[in-house]
Amino acid sequence: MPRRTAPAATTAKPLRSPCPIAGALDVMGDSWTLLVIRDLLFYDKHRFADFLASPEGISTNILAERLRRLEQCGLVERRRYQERPARDEYHLTTRGHDLLPVVRQLILWGKRHVPGTAQHPPQDYVGVAPRPATRRRASKV
Repeated sequence: MPRRTAPAATTAKPLRSPCPIAGALDVMGDSWTLLVIRDLLFYDKHRFADFLASPEGISTNILAERLRRLEQCGLVERRRYQERPARDEYHLTTRGHDLLPVVRQLILWGKRHVPGTAQHPPQDYVGVAPRPATRRRASKV
């Protein structure tokens, strides 16, 4: 039986090459994107102010752009939690949650090869976010 592939994600710009590593880096390969994914996966952060409170000190304009890009690529979904003023939360999609093994391997690699990195989770670590339920499309009758 042929292997099913996930539907193509929308990207902010065309990929620079068909190489899977290059394609993944086109989405995730900057200083901030994986930290936003980390906060969603391990620290139960969902609101803009929550991400701004992370110790790395991301600026508001960079955070807004990264969240927009992650949403465009189908890794997070935005959910309105307040109408006036309009406020949104960000939640991992199944596609975003599929980055969990990648992030775990980066943690292991950093602990092993980058001197001065934490060897144990910080106090605000809450565990791994639950995997989002897969949405089924309604069948046409």
